[in-house]
Amino acid sequence: MVLVFAESPRGQIKKTALQAVTYGKKVADLLGTTCAALTVGTGAGAEELGRYGASRVLQVSDAKLDQFDSQAYAAAIADVVKQTGAKVLILSHSATGKSIAGRLAVLLNAGLVSGVNSLPTLNGTNLQVKKSVYSGKAIAEYDISSTYKILSLMGNAVKQEASGNPVVVEKVQADFKGRIRVKEVKTQEGRVPLPEAEIVVSAGRGMKDPGNWGIVEELAETLGATTACSRPVADSDWRPHHEHVGQTGIAIRPNLYIAIGISGAIQHLAGVNNSKVIVVINKDGEAPFFKAADYGVVGDLFEVVPRLNEALKKYKASNH
Repeated sequence: MVLVFAESPRGQIKKTALQAVTYGKKVADLLGTTCAALTVGTGAGAEELGRYGASRVLQVSDAKLDQFDSQAYAAAIADVVKQTGAKVLILSHSATGKSIAGRLAVLLNAGLVSGVNSLPTLNGTNLQVKKSVYSGKAIAEYDISSTYKILSLMGNAVKQEASGNPVVVEKVQADFKGRIRVKEVKTQEGRVPLPEAEIVVSAGRGMKDPGNWGIVEELAETLGATTACSRPVADSDWRPHHEHVGQTGIAIRPNLYIAIGISGAIQHLAGVNNSKVIVVINKDGEAPFFKAADYGVVGDLFEVVPRLNEALKKYKASNH
């Protein structure tokens, strides 16, 4: 069996969980076995995971797990892995997945490959899987020979596919102990979180002043996009740090990444170069970002962005 840990923060199934279950079903088909999904906490709606390939949906519904504790979550998930006899565990390569993957590898004595973006292949009883390394400049291939195998899947590496039907959720017990007491949780609400976003509009120091960010917000609103920024912008407190994308921020892989007034330093490129399409708007035609761009506009962003926004609004109005 392939077991997929489907994240459900605040009781809501995440988009990355649907992608992970879709991926888990494909891995299960490769191995000639079944895919099960596991949720942790007392959230509702887990039965919908059956639509995305899970033949079973398990839930550890202890209220003590409603607030995330990496030690408790890892212990509970490892216990369910052993109970079900699953040999492959799939996680999302999210903040949660990153914080429990290492613990799970130790608890299960498992081989772990984090941040995969493609389906594995079989080499006898081993799994071979590829991932990007050196900030996307090379591809490494790993051969996992351990009894238990753990893979964490990059966001937007696969598209969620609804191919089945809802299934009845099975309540299971798991052994866990946690040492963390959560006193308060503050979350960002509204737009799709950056790791899950399919369209991202990002801007840098070329905006000149935080008061100019309105044109970026307007473009994002028109496109239904999530906003992001470069590190210097976040460090200057022009934008909140949770919007910082790059090697030292959040690594993303949206379908469309629009970079406005960002020169394209290597640290920034490392976090966005897996985007499917990159559009760069910059008045400096020699900006490094143009070398990585699929499309580039050399021009004053304060002229280009409003005109682009108006054109998009007209297009949307004429196609509805």
